[in-house]
Amino acid sequence: MKIIKLTAISAAVLASTAALAAEPVVVVDEADASVYEAEPVAVAYEADQMQTEYGEASADTNTGIVGKTTGAVSNATGAVVGGTKTLFNTAVNPAAVSAEVGTLGYGANVGWALNENTELQAGWAGGDVADLFGGDFDAGDVNYDVDADFSNPYIGVQLRPTGNWFTVGGGIIVPDNDFDVTANADGGFFKVDGQQYNATETGTLEGTMEHRNKVAPYATIGFRPNITNNWGVFGEIGAAYMGKTDATVQAVNADSVVNYTDANGVSQTTTAGDVAKKAEKELEDKDWLEWMPIVKVGATYRF
Repeated sequence: MKIIKLTAISAAVLASTAALAAEPVVVVDEADASVYEAEPVAVAYEADQMQTEYGEASADTNTGIVGKTTGAVSNATGAVVGGTKTLFNTAVNPAAVSAEVGTLGYGANVGWALNENTELQAGWAGGDVADLFGGDFDAGDVNYDVDADFSNPYIGVQLRPTGNWFTVGGGIIVPDNDFDVTANADGGFFKVDGQQYNATETGTLEGTMEHRNKVAPYATIGFRPNITNNWGVFGEIGAAYMGKTDATVQAVNADSVVNYTDANGVSQTTTAGDVAKKAEKELEDKDWLEWMPIVKVGATYRF
């Protein structure tokens, strides 16, 4: 503040000096018919006067500074609110919606553009898609029919690394996929752990499977060409790591006696429940779809 005051005072002194130096002021006293040349005005007085006026003005100046500071705070608040609105608008105004069908099921996803080559996606795929895997599979020497109930919510990022149709994707799935299995007899026998058991005595063997991973990472590559300004299609292939399999196999009549001949040709007996336990172990060892293949196609509408 002292520097500002000294600057103002110096300016006042210079202004007064310049005004006095420009031309002398002639004063005519009519009574005495005398001519006087005006003397320079006392600079100190003007300096004091300027300081007094400046002191009074400083309060107004400080008030102005406070006002400007308040305005800055208001502007900062507006910027934060504006940023929040931008995030909100981005969230409620997605860049695209897509419908899909594939090995994860039938579903849809919503995409938000982070930039021209990056898109955040959130979606869900599920339903009974066992037929997409052929509807059956083999574990050991036993063939099983499969019914599936899939639920695969996911979130991920879709990249266009070269800026064209080629895409690379990655993210996580939260799988809740249940498989119901029923064993099929082969030639009237179930061959479990290298041993043949009479299918009629064993009865029906059925069970369930579930992957252990509660969160499954996935990665894909694909293509996403645009057909029009708004419509496009896509295809992707990849895999998700679902983890090992927990299985349960039960015999409908667990206490039923089952006759069989061992490897030495000796007749033996067991129960249908024991046969089911051996089949269960083989089913878990199979780790069916530990790496879930991802193959899907779909259509996209861009806003």
